[in-house]
Amino acid sequence: MNDTYFLSLLVFSPLLGIILLAFVPKTQEQTIKLLGFLATLPSLILALFAFGQYLRGYDLSRLAEKHAWIHFGKFSFLSESTFTVDYELNVDGFALVMIVLTALLATLAAVASIHIKKEWKGYFMLFLLLEIGMLGVFAAGNLVLFFIFFEVTLVPMFFLIGKWGYFEKEKAAYSYLLYNGIGSAILLLVILILFARTGTSNIAVLQELLRDPQGAVQMIAPISNDLRYGLFIALLVAFGVKLPIVPLHSWMLRVHVQAPPSIVMLHSGVLLKIGAFGLIRFGMGLFPEQFQRFATLIAILGVVNLLYGAFLAFVQEDFKMVLAYSSISHMGIVLIGLGALNEAGIQGAIFQVVSHGLISALLFLLVSIMYERVHTTMLDHLGGLAKAMPLVSGFLLAGAMASLGLPGMSGFISEFTAFLGLFKAKPAIAAVGTLGIIMTAVYLLRAVLNMTYGTAKRGVIEAADIRTVELVPVLILLGCIIFIGVYPHILAQPLEATIQTMMNGLGG
Repeated sequence: MNDTYFLSLLVFSPLLGIILLAFVPKTQEQTIKLLGFLATLPSLILALFAFGQYLRGYDLSRLAEKHAWIHFGKFSFLSESTFTVDYELNVDGFALVMIVLTALLATLAAVASIHIKKEWKGYFMLFLLLEIGMLGVFAAGNLVLFFIFFEVTLVPMFFLIGKWGYFEKEKAAYSYLLYNGIGSAILLLVILILFARTGTSNIAVLQELLRDPQGAVQMIAPISNDLRYGLFIALLVAFGVKLPIVPLHSWMLRVHVQAPPSIVMLHSGVLLKIGAFGLIRFGMGLFPEQFQRFATLIAILGVVNLLYGAFLAFVQEDFKMVLAYSSISHMGIVLIGLGALNEAGIQGAIFQVVSHGLISALLFLLVSIMYERVHTTMLDHLGGLAKAMPLVSGFLLAGAMASLGLPGMSGFISEFTAFLGLFKAKPAIAAVGTLGIIMTAVYLLRAVLNMTYGTAKRGVIEAADIRTVELVPVLILLGCIIFIGVYPHILAQPLEATIQTMMNGLGG
């Protein structure tokens, strides 16, 4: 394996697709579709190769890249490395898992993009730019680079929602930009303060510096305890918008309903997970003491998310709204696991990040297939789906079973482990949270059974079942969900070192 530029090649390989698409006439739709799909494959191949090597014992630190980039001046009393921002890419087990998830969902979402009806060239150029941003977020080795990649995801998402979305697409796009822009501004403020006080944005160096309770000797200026709490709360809000945490969630509902399903596959499957990744990597990693003090509140917020999303999903009449509130509910399980502050809870939280990414992508892929046939996602208009589309109905039921935590599927592993951790630490809060698990089964079965075995509708009865080009990504997603559920060690092994590092930081 070539260590020097491997991660850069992985992150920026979609750029080649953007360049090639720029020279293809927009009238050549078949060529554009093929290029858009093929441009996602190099990142997926490289990510799977790195993951396979890591499972065989490869040291991921050998993939780290560091090149001189920005230097803010020389000070005689400071070292040369102070107030510099290098181009740094590196990954650990957690980041590598997220990169594999991102690359996989990007490729499958590119296949699902066959249902896009107009302006393929612009769509795929923005799609590939979005993939670069998502991959870069998880590979970034310092906060500045993380923030840049984080911002790169905002621009293409805004246009993908506003141009290729549904009836209220502009409103959804501006809502997305406003909420996430505020979260980005708060995150930038935290980064600037840390950079000014420590002279570095390197994540690993910051972790070492901030573990010193005084910090006065090693830092440019000491970070008081009050300031640490302020910075942690700011991070909680910034990533809480992205996750999202109730009540910072209304923008996400609009995106789930108005954005094209292929883009929602990436939004729900990856972009929401950046919030969880940030809370784990920066909230828990940089401010472990503050995280411990807020652990009960985080667990309570998780239960609120879980119950709020579940109860509101139950009364929705639009299947996309059911899935939107379901995402809010399932992100509560991530918070529940993190709030447990033990190995089982943190492992469950990370498992839930990956599991929900796969399950939500599967369900929105099926939404895309159904909407292409019947042009509606209203539950009372989708009755009799099982007669016309038995395969779609079967996969829909399988996705619902995975989402409600059926044993043998990834959802069971993540939910069981997260609640196991919380029952060990805070049994009263965990007991209340189990109501959300019950409600999940209720609202998902209600929605799916109404669509598949409800009163048959004329438009649905005449609809064609799944095609081969749609079947392949569905089978891949369902296969991953079952494989993780049956063999969770495939995730537990690469996450072991990351979780142990987190526990050491928490003093556990």
